[in-house]
Amino acid sequence: MTNTPTTAATTSKSAAAIDAAKARGGAALVGYLPVGFPDVDTSVRAARALVAAGADVIELGLPYSDPGMDGEVIQRAAQAALDGGTRTADVLRAVERVAETGAAVLVMTYYNPVYHYGVDRFARDLASAGGAGLITPDLIPDEAAEWVAASDAHGLDRVFLVAPSSTDARLRMTSEACRGFVYAASTMGVTGARASVDDHARGLVARTREAGAERVCVGLGVSNREQAAEIAAYADGVIVGSAFVRALMRDDGDADAGVRDLSVLAEQIAAGAHGA
Repeated sequence: MTNTPTTAATTSKSAAAIDAAKARGGAALVGYLPVGFPDVDTSVRAARALVAAGADVIELGLPYSDPGMDGEVIQRAAQAALDGGTRTADVLRAVERVAETGAAVLVMTYYNPVYHYGVDRFARDLASAGGAGLITPDLIPDEAAEWVAASDAHGLDRVFLVAPSSTDARLRMTSEACRGFVYAASTMGVTGARASVDDHARGLVARTREAGAERVCVGLGVSNREQAAEIAAYADGVIVGSAFVRALMRDDGDADAGVRDLSVLAEQIAAGAHGA
């Protein structure tokens, strides 16, 4: 990885990708995959396949041993990645390889690995790898001073989460602290594909915009084209994770077939998000 310094004035990569998708008449597709599942090389191939299938922003998950927000599918994948030896350095190398596609690449991580790696060091290395920034599900803005400083210093996006239970004051604080977009968790609870998207999502997006957010992307539960189209009608981006991870989970261990299944699903969901 190169070590090119960045500045806070750097244009937000994820915001640019979302705005480009909206200019084409739809919403952005934000796709999540954990690095290291089923192995590091395949996870990189899968992430690049998401880009080829139409994903505008990629979230690469840093596997963590205590994933409080993750549902069963992502927990299984993350544990398999950890058991296979996936570590932070692998995630940073994966960022570099996926960013070569031109997509905006964010790392989705609980804060503990970043803290132990060194917050400024992580920000520096992520920026050097071509990463766009971090999504930190367990970090709130009022406890994020060190990360805010590091992300400013290295020109990285910072994405915090809001939920239906968030107060108006919390929505304002989070909207002000985010750079790139605000991640709206459409339902209370852990991640996982659902038969229907929670009805709270539309109201949460409206409240978050009223609180000052320029871009709001909705996640937790999207699993098909119809749900993506439903969310794209009122949000700036559609976040899909568990459905993509499940597509890679094959009992026969055929990684190539898993990537093909993922590509087919991603093309369908991208069509819904993009308004095709």
